[in-house]
Amino acid sequence: MGLIAFLKEKFAKKDKKVDKYQEGLSKSRKNFSSKLNNLSERYKTVNQDYFDELEQILIESDAGISFTLDVIEEVLNQSKKEHITDPKQINEILVDKMFVGYAEKGDIQNDVVFRKDGPTVLLVVGVNGVGKTTTIAKLAHRYLNQGKKVLLVAADTFRAGAVEQLTTWAERLKINIVTGKPESDPASVAYDGVKKAKEDNIDLVIVDTAGRLQTKNNLMLELGKIKRVMSKEIPDAPHETFLIIDATTGQNGVVQAKAFKEVTDLTGIVITKMDGTSKGGIILAIRDELGVPVRFIGLGEKMDDLEEFDLDKYLYGLCVENN
Repeated sequence: MGLIAFLKEKFAKKDKKVDKYQEGLSKSRKNFSSKLNNLSERYKTVNQDYFDELEQILIESDAGISFTLDVIEEVLNQSKKEHITDPKQINEILVDKMFVGYAEKGDIQNDVVFRKDGPTVLLVVGVNGVGKTTTIAKLAHRYLNQGKKVLLVAADTFRAGAVEQLTTWAERLKINIVTGKPESDPASVAYDGVKKAKEDNIDLVIVDTAGRLQTKNNLMLELGKIKRVMSKEIPDAPHETFLIIDATTGQNGVVQAKAFKEVTDLTGIVITKMDGTSKGGIILAIRDELGVPVRFIGLGEKMDDLEEFDLDKYLYGLCVENN
């Protein structure tokens, strides 16, 4: 049984989360699945032109040049070895390879694993404008609903309005927030935050940081300092470092991810605005080029629209047309 057939059978009785993936990835599905189907209908048997067009579809979906070339070569080799010329079968093999290519990069971990002996510290990084503050609020909302005590720390003291925005979210969520004076040292704010978290028996501390990619060396020094001062209170902090990427930025998001990986140890990616892009292949490109798992994806504007990334649901939403 091919992966598409497996996914159709698995999600025959769709639940709300599957529907959310289908709805949230509708633009990407139109750009990818519809083009695959149209391509297979135009060819009775596959040839080099078919594979060239297949390659173009993947590239246009932002799956990345490296990933695209590798997966097309694997599909081509298997088709030759097994003498497969049916376009629909070729498309099935392609989706299989997409799945394997993602899964082979390592363990697929999503949810935050909470420490048993003190606060879990989550450091959030990302350039301005990617939805970092809103994503922090959605993460806080998620874990509040799981009965966790959450504290926000506004260590982005560089961007005008960043502290005020996060404070507004803290008030809406009815949780505490640690802030510093305007233009104060981000590391000192982070230190105050983890210290308060220990005193108040907080389960999750979410630390916002400034995203000044244009000064990469300064960013590296700043993040390094934040980690050092937090570790004075909580030795192994931060336990998670999430990079927030806007899906609508396309390959620029991959460039951002590479830059941040150079300056800090990323444990996960959160991709926002997946519902607003037609190029959902960015998830495959990031996983291929960085090896860092996508932990959450944004499939809408509501607080509950931040979903744990699920590879099966993602491929189903990307590759399977609604019945």
